Amino acid sequence: MPLVERFQLDLPLIQAPMAGVSTPLLAASVSNAGGLGSIGLGATDADGARKMIGEMRDRTPRAFNVNLFVHRTPRPDPVREAAWLETLSPLFARFGAKPPAALRSIYKSLADDPGMLAMLLELAPPVVSFHFGLPPADMISALQTRGIFLMASATSAEEARAIRNAGLDAIIAQGIEAGGHRGMFDPASRDDALGTFALTRLLAREAGLPVIAAGGIMDGGGIAAALQLGAVAAQLGTAFIGCPESAADDAYRAALTGPGAYHTVLTSLISGRPARALANRFTALDNGAGGNVLPDYPIAYDAGKALNSAAKARGEYGFGAQWAGQGAPLARSMPAADLVQTLKQELARSQSALHPRSADEAE
Repeated sequence: MPLVERFQLDLPLIQAPMAGVSTPLLAASVSNAGGLGSIGLGATDADGARKMIGEMRDRTPRAFNVNLFVHRTPRPDPVREAAWLETLSPLFARFGAKPPAALRSIYKSLADDPGMLAMLLELAPPVVSFHFGLPPADMISALQTRGIFLMASATSAEEARAIRNAGLDAIIAQGIEAGGHRGMFDPASRDDALGTFALTRLLAREAGLPVIAAGGIMDGGGIAAALQLGAVAAQLGTAFIGCPESAADDAYRAALTGPGAYHTVLTSLISGRPARALANRFTALDNGAGGNVLPDYPIAYDAGKALNSAAKARGEYGFGAQWAGQGAPLARSMPAADLVQTLKQELARSQSALHPRSADEAE
């Protein structure tokens, strides 16, 4: 049964998980308003995830999605890590700080986290989604035995086939327009950089699973277009950053409404994996530091977060991970429930325009 019908959604909308930005309050507000709210668990441990799921259930009786990172186990490389810290050292010095003595792998992949799996099996959230890849078959099977609806991000037909062959329930077609990290299974492989609508149409025709369109969709008209191309729903992330329930700080919110919103940049420098962000001081480093061989994700992210902390301590907010998609200039600041209702109304108007009733039907 497709996602919308199974979870009795009032509109075919998923609010993207956005680890570090989406909160249980934001996700629950979306679910209560008739969409599918999501929280990102990839940046926390099993105890933190348990608390977030508990808060979700305290705030909403409706379905919600929890998202896990399934990145390749990072390989420590002291030489690469030291070289990257050396490159960033002048920036730390500019803010009166020293770079970390060493870098850590700050996020665990679900594939390496049996404690997270045990927690998921115990609490059985209604929907679990994966980003950066797929967990081992035994993990997938265990989650399925708990009746959990499973979906994963794909940036290509090849990744979509892997998701189908793994027995998941749906595919999130992540176009190049999307904000945040590219969901590529292997960031070292060629990226065909397919746009959301081309990828959605391709997967709707070939993937053999329900497809959720993600990337650059900001309003009801975009949702309607995705449905026309064969998607069963649309996933919107950047559209919800400006909601008061999100965890975005004041600088992030201000940047979202500034000139940088018109010039998003795909960069690996912040975290070690390609990700789309608002143009800021950190993304500008691509002009001079792009030749570096970065540490693996998320080891490189440890350096990025340390630099952002040093800069913020001196009043500079341009080194944050201000993730956003290419539709960022269309962002609106309003409570999440109001935004969901606005999207629902826009979707209805767009669908009416796409499918006007004939004169006979009108009579």
